[in-house]
Amino acid sequence: MSATQFASENFINGTFVANPKGFGFVKTDEGQDDLFIGHSNTNLAMQSDEVLASIIHPGKDGRVPEGKIEKILSHANQEVVGIFRSGVNENDLPNRSNLNPNDYIGTITFNDEKLQEYKYLVDKKGLQPQDRDSVTATTSQFPTSDRPNLLIGSVTNVIGRSDAPGVDILEIVYSLKIPSNYPEDAAQQAKNIPQTIDVKAAEAEGRPDFRDQPLITIDGADTKDIDDAVVVWKLPNGNYHLGVHIADVSNYVPLKTSLDAEAYKRGTSVYLTDRVIPMLPTEISNGIASLNPNEDRLAMSCEMEINQEGQVVKHKIQPSIIRSHARMTYDSINKILDGDQAETAKYADLSEMIHQMGDLHKILAAMRKKRGAIEFETDEAEIIVDAKGHPTDVLVRDRGIGERMIESFMLAANETVAEHFDHLHVPFLYRVHEVPEGDKVVNFFEFMRAIGHPIKADPKNLRPKDFQAALDAVAGLPEEMMIQTMMLRATKQAHYSPQPIGHFGIAAKFYTHFTSPIRRYPDLVVHRLIKHYAKFGTGPSSTDAVRGKLPQIGIDTSERERRAVDAERATNDMKFAEYMEDHIGDIYDGVVNSALKFGLFISLPNTIEGLAHISTMKDDIYQYDETRQALIGRTKHRIFAIGQKVKVRVINANKETRKIDFELIDPQSAPVTKIRLAAEPERHSFHHDHNGDHHNHQHQENRQNNRHQKGAYKSTGKYRLRGGRR
Repeated sequence: MSATQFASENFINGTFVANPKGFGFVKTDEGQDDLFIGHSNTNLAMQSDEVLASIIHPGKDGRVPEGKIEKILSHANQEVVGIFRSGVNENDLPNRSNLNPNDYIGTITFNDEKLQEYKYLVDKKGLQPQDRDSVTATTSQFPTSDRPNLLIGSVTNVIGRSDAPGVDILEIVYSLKIPSNYPEDAAQQAKNIPQTIDVKAAEAEGRPDFRDQPLITIDGADTKDIDDAVVVWKLPNGNYHLGVHIADVSNYVPLKTSLDAEAYKRGTSVYLTDRVIPMLPTEISNGIASLNPNEDRLAMSCEMEINQEGQVVKHKIQPSIIRSHARMTYDSINKILDGDQAETAKYADLSEMIHQMGDLHKILAAMRKKRGAIEFETDEAEIIVDAKGHPTDVLVRDRGIGERMIESFMLAANETVAEHFDHLHVPFLYRVHEVPEGDKVVNFFEFMRAIGHPIKADPKNLRPKDFQAALDAVAGLPEEMMIQTMMLRATKQAHYSPQPIGHFGIAAKFYTHFTSPIRRYPDLVVHRLIKHYAKFGTGPSSTDAVRGKLPQIGIDTSERERRAVDAERATNDMKFAEYMEDHIGDIYDGVVNSALKFGLFISLPNTIEGLAHISTMKDDIYQYDETRQALIGRTKHRIFAIGQKVKVRVINANKETRKIDFELIDPQSAPVTKIRLAAEPERHSFHHDHNGDHHNHQHQENRQNNRHQKGAYKSTGKYRLRGGRR
């Protein structure tokens, strides 16, 4: 959950992040420093517990503030996932515990190193799995002062054999408590939905019929949940008509039904390497709500007239009837825009419109750049797996003009819908992204100054243009990716809120999510709000009916979005490590993406990341320069900083821990710096002893946040992975 400041400035509540060495940190709201908790002050708190902590020592001179856990507000590990091992003997029991081995059927072991210090006894009250089954268990007893490393619980579900294909991903799904099976009543509700529409009934509802317009869908080749169609034509006055037509999912998922409750619980579809856990059953997502070619469908339409400056001068938002005239792929669109004759001939009746789409995209992209929208170029991996789920390759997905064009159109529709309802002064659900502030921004400005690229702006009054100007200044330089990474880390996470505070990343005053109701619950809410105001007007009785519900919807859907991103990150990390287990000893080119006190995190061209620990850097004694975020050799003065190219060998990889270890091949090729660091002081306090661990904690948070931030700047999520991610 998001931490909030407690009544006194000397207390905070937040989430405990455990370290395998026994200490940890309390993660608080953005803008607050994480609180270091020493081993003797954890008060039996476990990973992800919600806790109340007191501040013992404030942070000074770059040191981490120190605290003490006063109370565990809620236990996070009430349900755990692990591997069941049958049988219990005396060695499995704590000393002087007065526990009888015969009262327990086995133990559970954890892959998560933050839980490996705990012994988990399985009682006889639940299921009785087989040895080495992957299971979930409900915890009935948590650590106590006389049993500080013991948990007791009952097995509630057997996921499958731990070595069976696909069970590794299911373990992540269960550990993050992502619903993966529909309740019977919700599943039956979906099965009862007709798979064709009654056009006459729809027309009687007042829906305009757009079936004659040459609408097309543009998606990845594997996509099955097609929820948007587009059409463009040039108007006599030189402007463009852009129609963005979105599947009317709200027509099939009524409020206060089991299907809606389950969709809300999921919040979003989750895309994990070789599978999709959809927000809605396939009867909807791949069936009646999917805009399949040559099939009549109900839609929510946003029609816009856009001038040569990229401004929407007219618009209309309404339910409609549509029919897709072609199911096109990004690859086909890119070929046509590149002048491929064969592909152009294949879609001869649509090629002129596709080129007009390309022209409109250029206008919209230029408009966004002019107003200061921040354009990050980030690679995304596609993990190729065999029939058993074993990764055989990791590729970087190409993002061409077709992908960017659809993104432009979705952005335009999302902004138009948001601005429309903001001007009506009615309660609405927005996608927001706050202006960066606090220490992270100050540190980024200091970092940019230290590496010779000072930002000419006020860190306390940032504009998107300031960040974009910084990126433009380093475009094409070796440090470009480094600066982009550091900039991402300085920003906040986008989320959902009824407050129209704008979207910093895309420099938009108004923004919402309207374009993907098949896979995102907030979009479904937006569609319902559009219909609500059309039916009941915008007076007090109408607005009062929805106002009080939106804040909690924003909180819940934001949390479920983060949960989905965490699942994707964990799955990718696991599959990356599993892939690299087959490549121990191989040599790769890489780039430093974090330089920390204990080593270098290095990314390969295929986005796989590993650690070159400082203990493997034996050519010199390296010290950490926090201002420049670099490791510098004390004797030979070689420097390793973010964005620097290196060559590495894979020396270890572990699927269970999801970690990959590298060693530098040719450290002598690193540049030499004139910077001279003072000798490190004697380590005499917790601040020094655990400084490296704190940096590691920050790095893991940064990696997680980076994925959220990328989503913030892409804004639409209009991308496809294998399995149909959008």
